[in-house]
Amino acid sequence: MAKEKTRVKKRWFHREKQLNRSAAGNGLLFFFMAFCGVFMALPLVILINNALKPLDEIFQYPQTIFVKNPTFENFKDLFVVMSDSWVPFSRYIFNTLIITGFGTVGHVVVASLAAYPLAKHKFPGKNILFSIVVLSMMFSYNVTQIPNYMIISYLGINNTYLALILPSWQFGMGLYLMKQFMEQIPDSLMESAKLDGASEFTIFWKIFMPNVKPAWLTLAVLQFQQMWGNTGSMFLRSEKLKPMQFALQQIAGGGAARAGVACAVAFVIALVPITFFLICQSQIIETMTSSGMKE
Repeated sequence: MAKEKTRVKKRWFHREKQLNRSAAGNGLLFFFMAFCGVFMALPLVILINNALKPLDEIFQYPQTIFVKNPTFENFKDLFVVMSDSWVPFSRYIFNTLIITGFGTVGHVVVASLAAYPLAKHKFPGKNILFSIVVLSMMFSYNVTQIPNYMIISYLGINNTYLALILPSWQFGMGLYLMKQFMEQIPDSLMESAKLDGASEFTIFWKIFMPNVKPAWLTLAVLQFQQMWGNTGSMFLRSEKLKPMQFALQQIAGGGAARAGVACAVAFVIALVPITFFLICQSQIIETMTSSGMKE
């Protein structure tokens, strides 16, 4: 009887809450969110327009947001400069794909494997380990730059792909995100799978990973963005091992004569992460909406 009264009270409160919402309030909220959306999209609009501006519009004062005479000369000049590089530009692209691909996939796998026992198993030191992971997220990359370099040098993998790939696997945010999502999966699924004779790895791979797909896709987007922008200037000395970001930054740093090329470079650098985000957008939104839900 008491439960029925509580249920009726909740329905009445929800109905009353819906009736109290006014059209003016909804309209004001809509315009506020539209303004925030336009404001957040403005840097991307400027980036695209600058890439299409001729040199006279780039140096025009005061600056305009929208291009008046669009041209692809900046991209043509970028292609000419890339074709004249000492190392073939295809080599820079190959290096970027290797570093970004293995860094992203490796981090998602390592973070998921480490998050599974922290979320669903009990063992000595579990809380201490998780506290260390959370504490590591408070330190900036600049703080750990020297220790990371010393560790990479001690392992003897300096000036190799591994110098950029291995450090990317220990990003604390990935483990934290995966643990929080895995905790939302009911323990009854694990118990049922164990009764059917499933191993721990089978439970992890066939039950947990499909159910936390929005989380690891979001993690892949975040890690991909970080790896895509890595220049490798700290660990890579050989020109044949450096990623595309390093080459593009060198091209863009050619002074005022390459201002148009620099705008085209900025567009190319931003294009791939944005495309990858748009592909996984629905999963990322699902991650954000369900991150606070509990069983």
